[in-house]
Amino acid sequence: MPPRWRPAVGVGPADNGRFFTADPTMQAVKMYTTQVCPYCQRAKMLLKQRGVEAIEEIRVDLDPAQRAVMMEITGRRTVPQIFIGDTHVGGFDDLSALDQRGGLMPLLNGSA
Repeated sequence: MPPRWRPAVGVGPADNGRFFTADPTMQAVKMYTTQVCPYCQRAKMLLKQRGVEAIEEIRVDLDPAQRAVMMEITGRRTVPQIFIGDTHVGGFDDLSALDQRGGLMPLLNGSA
C-alpha cells in the first residue's frame, strides 16, 4: 500500500513541500533506552518526526535483566537499540543512516 500524503503541521518536510503523515498500520517500534541517553532522545525525536506515535520503551537502567536480554538478542551493549516490527535496526546512527537512505519509512510502513 503506498503511503498517504496529507497536510500535517510539524511532522517534517517531504516531497513538493507537502508533509508526510504515517499510515495508521505502522509497524510497532520497540526501543531499549536509559533515562539520560541523548541518542535515545534523538532516536525518539526522529521517529516521532516520521509519524511514530507510540514507542515501547524498555528502560535498561531500571531493569538490569532487560539489559542482559538486549545484549543477548542484539549482541550490543549500548543504547538505544531499536526494533521496528521484527527488524533490529541498531542504534541512533543506524536509524539515522536508514532514514537518509530512504529506508526508514518503508520499514515503518511494513513495505520494506
